[in-house]
Amino acid sequence: MHSIQHLIKIALEEDIGSGDITTENLIADNLKGIGEVVAKEPLVIAGLDITRQVFEQLDTEISFKPNFKDGDFIEKDKIVLKVEGKLRVLLLGERTALNFLQRLSGIATHVRSYMNSIANKNVRLVDTRKTTPGWRVLEKYAVRVGGARNHRMGLYDGVLIKDNHIAVCGGIKNAMECIKDKLSHLVKIEVEVSDLDGVKQALEAGADVIMLDNMNIDRIKKAIELINGKSVVEISGGVTINSLNQLADTGADIISSGALTHSARCVDISMRIRSNNNNK
Repeated sequence: MHSIQHLIKIALEEDIGSGDITTENLIADNLKGIGEVVAKEPLVIAGLDITRQVFEQLDTEISFKPNFKDGDFIEKDKIVLKVEGKLRVLLLGERTALNFLQRLSGIATHVRSYMNSIANKNVRLVDTRKTTPGWRVLEKYAVRVGGARNHRMGLYDGVLIKDNHIAVCGGIKNAMECIKDKLSHLVKIEVEVSDLDGVKQALEAGADVIMLDNMNIDRIKKAIELINGKSVVEISGGVTINSLNQLADTGADIISSGALTHSARCVDISMRIRSNNNNK
């Protein structure tokens, strides 16, 4: 997995390349300035520390002063943070810093709207692996900032027997028997099913978690009655903010939604840069 520092390095190299030919030919290296990052719309902020690291990779002496913390709701036109240092550094890092901040804040804002729609509901909302390649650790962090939880981080930290596994293994029972012999007794096993027959098979095989995939409300309710507390119940597939309340009222334990990450838009955040008074 890429470290955040590595991701920042790649992003800066992608943008700067062999050098910023505009800034280097307009701005003297000794000039200093101040950058103000402004929220251009109401949003939930996420990624402030990553923003700081972008500028610090360019210059460790940069001054970074946030006015909020990750998870705070920020009104339109509020100054999110101030960064002070060499003008060249501010201009070099501006776009990369904003790209991180806008994307992660967009996810956090999007997720917060989902969480607000099921306030006081006894259900856990989680994300999926439908994330931007290389950005998973960041996007899942933004999901937590927005108030939801993470499903497994990747293929390595959770067992989820999906439809293709079941097809290849010749059924749920075969798949479960095979994997139980190879796992520690401490590892839980989740099975994805799409109909009531699958629910019955997963129960008989001893699944710890049963994922009800792309089922309608009536079928979900019948499935939960069948499970009757014998397994943790997760609802997945086609979950939207409009369907959340109805799904939350079924009695399921978990609702997972890829839309938390793949359907979030970047929020509008800008950076105003000016020379400071010492340069006049």
